[in-house]
Amino acid sequence: MSAQKGFDNDLYVEEQSAEILKRVERYNNRLYLEFGGKLLYDYHAVRVLPGYEPNVKIRLLQSLKEQVDLILCIYAGDIERKKIRADFGITYEADSLRLIDEIGKWGINVLGVVITRFENQPAAQIFRNKLERRDIKVYTHGFTRGYPTDVDLIVSDEGYGANEYIESDKPLVVITGPGPGSGKLATCLSQLYHDHQSGALKSGYAKFETFPIWNLPLKHPVNVAYEAATADLRDFNLIDPFHLEAYGEKSINYNRDVDAFPLLRRILEKITGEESIYKSPTDMGVNRAGFAIIDDSVTQEAAKQELIRRFFRYRCEYVLGLVDQETVNRAELLLRDFNLDPEDRPVVTPAHMAARKAEELNKGDEGIYCGAAIELRDGTMITGNNSPLLHAAASVVIHAIKHLAEVPPAIKLLPEHVTESISRLKTGILGEESVSLDLEEALIALSVSSSTNPAAQLAMEKLNELKGCEAHMTHIPRPGDEAGLRSLGINLTSDPNFSTRDLFIS
Repeated sequence: MSAQKGFDNDLYVEEQSAEILKRVERYNNRLYLEFGGKLLYDYHAVRVLPGYEPNVKIRLLQSLKEQVDLILCIYAGDIERKKIRADFGITYEADSLRLIDEIGKWGINVLGVVITRFENQPAAQIFRNKLERRDIKVYTHGFTRGYPTDVDLIVSDEGYGANEYIESDKPLVVITGPGPGSGKLATCLSQLYHDHQSGALKSGYAKFETFPIWNLPLKHPVNVAYEAATADLRDFNLIDPFHLEAYGEKSINYNRDVDAFPLLRRILEKITGEESIYKSPTDMGVNRAGFAIIDDSVTQEAAKQELIRRFFRYRCEYVLGLVDQETVNRAELLLRDFNLDPEDRPVVTPAHMAARKAEELNKGDEGIYCGAAIELRDGTMITGNNSPLLHAAASVVIHAIKHLAEVPPAIKLLPEHVTESISRLKTGILGEESVSLDLEEALIALSVSSSTNPAAQLAMEKLNELKGCEAHMTHIPRPGDEAGLRSLGINLTSDPNFSTRDLFIS
């Protein structure tokens, strides 16, 4: 696993803060900045830009905190259907609560939460009650009347004017959300409308979106990895035709921003009563990520690996019923653009070999044998498989930390009296059929064992060294395995196979 660095965070913060402040000054010290992508824990960026800190964007805002207020938007429909943020396995609603907590810890003021396209949906109303009873200010915005065809109605007291104004005394108001479609743009434009109608402020709008990176080539792997990340949304990158026409320069944007630009420019001009300074979607952006890439070859290779990860993920989501075949096909086509195969991910073949080995050792047993492999930071490949004692994920993690701690193979980290006690709890009290421990259960057993077993204590201290390591499993992980791998920060892929013939998986 490469430890090479391709991205400079300090340079990024310096470049990005200067660009944002320049735009704030351009708009008389009131800028509404639509913050796309992930404000916190941006692990996609970490994977495609080696060296990128997952919280560098919040660090950027912290450096400007005396000038920043923040508004969090969430679409009522996402609350109602319990939309999931895949990298954390939590709902957008829960992620919004987590964001408020985390942003506060960084010293940034949260003005409130806007529930967008609110139509008194029951789940959205419960979420509103929950926030207000914890003294969080909540605003509700309905669907914008006239949108998207009637600009005169959109930009009127019945359109944006129908939304409650959110007061701020800071020059920079960041508007973000847990994911795409949160209503961030409409909230920005509502604020602009109220400012210009009152005559008190000649505020402006800009957009901060990390991907695609406008000053990288269209078919650069980093930009193609963004296409793969949004394959289920059918997003695609293209050369910004408005920027090319206005300036004769190629810049990269994505289809939704390009499609929306003519309407957005008309709305901005209607609100301000002036010709827009923006000649293209690229003009609206303030992203400087491309200027902080310090080793392009490193980022290219990392992004190609992300293409493979996304392909595996969509194949699993397809068998789980979460995406359609077109999404899988699109991810595969993006792989083929770079002549990549799934086996070009180094951990894939060792995981398959581990599964085959387990199956050969248990000939005649009709059970399903799962293999797992993890690549340590120094490139060492560790494998594991499921057994009557451990799930494959638990097996490979235990083997990995034993290797890192230089614990001899003969020494057991999990004594029988501990594993048997957990197994009795599972079968005798919780009513589960399997006595085999998933990763979360194995980590609990390891913790218990560490109080009397020095080898277990030594191995447990090595768990942090698994963060950022790559892993693959031949079967979709069970919930306890997936949660354990996520908490350890391991980048997992898996084949689209189930570890049991049962339909219900606990």
